[in-house]
Amino acid sequence: MKKLWLSLTAAAVLAGCQSTPSHHPTHDSGQTVVMISLDGFRWDYIEKHGAPNLADMARHGARAEQMRPAYPTKTFPNHLSIVTGLYPVHHGIVDNDFCDKDRGECYEMGDGGKDSTWLSGIPLWNLAELNGLKAATYFWPESDAQYGGMTPSYYYHYSKHADYHQRVDQIIDWLKLPKDKRPRFIAGYFSAVDSAGHRYGPNAPQTREAVHRVDAIIGELRERLKTEVRGPVDLIVLADHGMTPIDPAQGIDIAKLPLGPGFKAVNVSTRLLVYAKPGTDALAIAKQKEKLKAVAAGRFVIRSLQELAERHYVGSPRIADIILETQAPRFFTDKPLDKRSDHGNHGYSYTKDMGALFVAEGPAFKEGVTIKPFDNVDVYPMVARILGIPLLSEIDGDIAPLLPALK
Repeated sequence: MKKLWLSLTAAAVLAGCQSTPSHHPTHDSGQTVVMISLDGFRWDYIEKHGAPNLADMARHGARAEQMRPAYPTKTFPNHLSIVTGLYPVHHGIVDNDFCDKDRGECYEMGDGGKDSTWLSGIPLWNLAELNGLKAATYFWPESDAQYGGMTPSYYYHYSKHADYHQRVDQIIDWLKLPKDKRPRFIAGYFSAVDSAGHRYGPNAPQTREAVHRVDAIIGELRERLKTEVRGPVDLIVLADHGMTPIDPAQGIDIAKLPLGPGFKAVNVSTRLLVYAKPGTDALAIAKQKEKLKAVAAGRFVIRSLQELAERHYVGSPRIADIILETQAPRFFTDKPLDKRSDHGNHGYSYTKDMGALFVAEGPAFKEGVTIKPFDNVDVYPMVARILGIPLLSEIDGDIAPLLPALK
């Protein structure tokens, strides 16, 4: 597992990274990449709920059996793994919410926009900019944060009220700009499927309706890319994770767990992150683990260091001292069960239900190809190759699993 070059400024990156991986071109390919995330779009939703535009994309391009999210299978860690090529412990966002024992502070979703020191790595939009190409983002998580003091040339601060058609309008408008202003990498984001999946579950008709809604948006974008935009454009549509059914009656009440005063718990629904407060020693941590194991009763497990290492989830002060993890249909809750109504969730250790969508078409991709499951960190070097730009830092991703999809 490769380590990130930490705390690099843009100047240091350009000055210190003169070598290029041998498999990677070092010239501008002239191509443009539009990458769209459909939050919570499980790998099998195309057939399960009927998504004709995405199905047509797969017939005319490449599709993965599924894309494997990083651990934990949550929104912010995985969106950042996709755009940095790094596992969460290396890009810094190890869950949607977590604490940092060295900083003595806790992170909540979107805090990177206020304090970029939470974030590490070179996201694809900055990689493009550092290589002389303009980039744009529309609501990709943490895309308004200043990585290394940089943002993409064009971006928006998140607003849940932004109309989906207006987002497509903006992407097309960006691609119609004069050559010297036109972004060559664009990232976009739509959350409807994830929202419906959480509330109603992955099998519900409401989730099916959400799938149809975003599929229609992808259809609109595809048509307009063909009819309104000049030049080669590769369209990649993917997701951060899947979704699985849960039972609102099987919540694990955190208030009933024997947590001592020397510990702080952060509830992330599928996991409970237990941090030792300053002054709490290793013996106290070990005793706390035993107390929790004694009341587990098959409802949850305490992840061992070896298990976390297998999930690329060690070596950071942001990793909790004790991690309780449950499996669907269970979840952790700090609310009364009669106040819980969600019927779907993600964030569990990897299973097929956690697998995500990956479909792509354009001049860089073969037609009608289905590739084996791959890790989402592998998207980063693939996009760099399509754009024809060199990597400027070490990453965890590897382009090899995606080569069968590329011309």
